[in-house]
Amino acid sequence: MLVHHRKEFKIGVILAVGFLIVLKIMFFPFFGQGRNAFEASDDFFNSIAKGSTYFIPQVLKENEDFKGKQIDITFALQNEQVLRRASRLFLDAGAMVKTEGNQMHVVGDLGQIMELALKHSDAIFHNKGDELAQHYGYHQREILFAWHTAFKAMNKALTKAEKFKEAKWVDEVSKRSVEVAFNFFGIQPESVGSAAGMLTFLLIFYIFYTMWWGYAILYIFDGIGLQMKAGKKKEV
Repeated sequence: MLVHHRKEFKIGVILAVGFLIVLKIMFFPFFGQGRNAFEASDDFFNSIAKGSTYFIPQVLKENEDFKGKQIDITFALQNEQVLRRASRLFLDAGAMVKTEGNQMHVVGDLGQIMELALKHSDAIFHNKGDELAQHYGYHQREILFAWHTAFKAMNKALTKAEKFKEAKWVDEVSKRSVEVAFNFFGIQPESVGSAAGMLTFLLIFYIFYTMWWGYAILYIFDGIGLQMKAGKKKEV
């Protein structure tokens, strides 16, 4: 390879080697709890994402409008285990439950049912669901899965019965609390404000590190005589 500009080529090589050294270091488990830099940053951004999806207190407040609203609905749950688990959840919420085959008939206060699901979601969201797991005898995420599956079937049954307001609320509670707690299970929630310093550092480092590699390539190409030039416009 013919080097036309030794100084520029040398700078480019030094930048490239330095970039690769830092990259290799980021693959080592030096960033807490045996994690490499990519795993640690992934966990950090997951924590920020989880913190930004915490709407349960607001949903609990909105749920007060549904206290005293009685529902009498029958829906199907194909999984026998989920049917059994969901039945107990609804019973704990003060509803009357009758099952026959894969059908579950529920009569109860919609607000109370949603409130219990929200409280379960809140506990599990904050990684404090061990008591719930002991109480029901199965994993915390299975509790949320039973709620989610039952609510999905409830939503369809309520919509079919033209109880659109109730159906929409069941769907809202499921999406804004049950699904969030399930999807972010085990992750420590963190607000953007409390992590502003680390967030700023990571964003600046990302920009700096990207530019670092870009300049390394630029200097190497300049050193070997490769330059970008605008092409000449052809006249027709």
